[in-house]
Amino acid sequence: MNPQLPTLPYDLIIVGAGAAGLSAALGFLRSFDTEAAGRDPRVLVVSKLQPLRSHTGSAEGGIAASLGNVEHDDWHWHYFDTVKGGDFLVDQDMAKILAHDAPATVIALEHDGVAFSRLQDGHIAQRLFGGHTSDFGKASVHRTAYAADRIGHQILHSLWQQCVKQNVDFAEEWYVTDLVVDHDDPDGAACRGIVVLDTHTGELHALAAANVILATGGAGRLFHTTSNSWDLTGDGMALALRAGLQLEDSEFVQFHPTGLAHTGILLSEAARGEGGVLRNANGEAFMERYAPDHKDLAARDVVTRSIASEVEAGRGVADPMQPNGPKDCVWLDLRSLGRQTLESKLPEVYSTIRTYAGIDAATDLVPVKPTAHYTMGGIPIDKDGRVYTVGADGERAFVSGLYAAGECSCGSVHGANRLGANSLLDACLFGHRAGLAVCSSVLESAAQADPDATSDVSAALPPALTQALARRTAAIDSLLHPAATSGASAPANAPSGNAPHGTADNNDRDNDNPYAVMSDLGGLMERDLAIHCSEQTITHALESIESSIAPRAQRLTAHSASAAFNQELVAIMESRNLALVATAMATATLARHESRGSLHRDDFPQRDDSGFLKHSFVGSRGELAWEPVTIVDFQPQARTY
Repeated sequence: MNPQLPTLPYDLIIVGAGAAGLSAALGFLRSFDTEAAGRDPRVLVVSKLQPLRSHTGSAEGGIAASLGNVEHDDWHWHYFDTVKGGDFLVDQDMAKILAHDAPATVIALEHDGVAFSRLQDGHIAQRLFGGHTSDFGKASVHRTAYAADRIGHQILHSLWQQCVKQNVDFAEEWYVTDLVVDHDDPDGAACRGIVVLDTHTGELHALAAANVILATGGAGRLFHTTSNSWDLTGDGMALALRAGLQLEDSEFVQFHPTGLAHTGILLSEAARGEGGVLRNANGEAFMERYAPDHKDLAARDVVTRSIASEVEAGRGVADPMQPNGPKDCVWLDLRSLGRQTLESKLPEVYSTIRTYAGIDAATDLVPVKPTAHYTMGGIPIDKDGRVYTVGADGERAFVSGLYAAGECSCGSVHGANRLGANSLLDACLFGHRAGLAVCSSVLESAAQADPDATSDVSAALPPALTQALARRTAAIDSLLHPAATSGASAPANAPSGNAPHGTADNNDRDNDNPYAVMSDLGGLMERDLAIHCSEQTITHALESIESSIAPRAQRLTAHSASAAFNQELVAIMESRNLALVATAMATATLARHESRGSLHRDDFPQRDDSGFLKHSFVGSRGELAWEPVTIVDFQPQARTY
């Protein structure tokens, strides 16, 4: 339902319609005081997908909160587990908010209609999950609230229905091409709005907004084997980089231990929470060697590296669908759970295995291997979702009117490794907080406004936004009509390398396509930066992106001259976004001379708290800055499970 574009600027534009974006919309609208503001709120949610196709819907396992419905629990324990799970790169003031507010967040979701699984007494059911413990690490605890293994589906549909009830305007299948940040404002960098492509009509629009929240999800498509859907191409992160902002801790990417072999499809951690066991080619439950206390329910990075160690030691197995292929998998043994438990508590896992591997998990072992799953890093935010940059002096500078939430952001609550079931919590909780913060700002501005002033409905767009629209219009034109535009001087932000038809460059361009570029980038990143890496592999990745991947992405042009319903046009921009984010990720990885959480460097195998207990900040040109980790209650210690 595409909106009628109003002349007045929006109070708030939210980019992304997953759990974070929808939570932000509800947080804003439910706290908006129409009487105090003297008008109705002006909110728009822009999504490159129909909202119910957002990747939140694929989350399976659950959402963490110390409800204590199964056994005694304490939010302080959840707080500690989050800090420890993140290998002490977690900002503890942020993690404290996450753990303390988790129960209220889950109860709010229940009130919004999320159909959680129930205990016999009617309370929300909770299950075991990796890294979640009682009494500061002593034993696993039932902390993860769930809805069978369809929690993301439940949350997404419930939040969307609540937004429909609140009459939220959605711009569906609109692709944001530019985030406009004015760096010339005398009061500091300020967000002016966005430029968007309506993929239905092919028209570009400049949308002015007093506030923008980026909630675009992660960048799992950087890797060939990933649990992420095809649309998670790092768009929000790339928008921030191109707008002159930074990414924080982008070197930390989580590989989920149990991707269904050679598909990347996620088999939820809930499978191990319900009693599933990982086994090697000899049938050994090998996690007892690597994590003797918590075994298969250790933190995800620990389990992932343990699987890699088994494979490298020659104890891996081949995918039964490729019996002569590499022995790069291990077995997930769910047989002890029984068919009834699989069908009632893990229906999606059970069905996925049967559909995509042709295996009955009730009777047969399941081949699994790690799959790229979650980006811990992203756009830097504070506790209210406000976006900032860090200078060479380590000082923060906030961008007026710009916020972020969810996986595209980095509030440092996950550090170097996210605990399972903390992602939905992060998205809903900090998305809600961002919405509240924007509402407070809008109401404060309304209270300070001249009550006798009248709004000028014909007010011009901010100059920075108008200029961005002109640049993007020229850039899109050069993609659609390369022969007509190649002879003219390209605008500052237009793609380069658009040679006219008939030149030597033209053959490469016509034979290439964005999907091939993204596939080659995914293979490169998987070889050089997945699970473990070294200076040699990181440098190779950077050089390959700079010399091949990025230039190819810039040379691409559309094979159709129509912008309407032109998926290739969007894919070209997605491929460029991925190349930009990949460069930032590899740059930050190269600069961190240690192994911590999800990042394991073969040439720096130990954690180095003296040199790297700090967050990385990288810009689009590779410039780096650092900020110390905020420590409140827990000093770094040896991390064992």
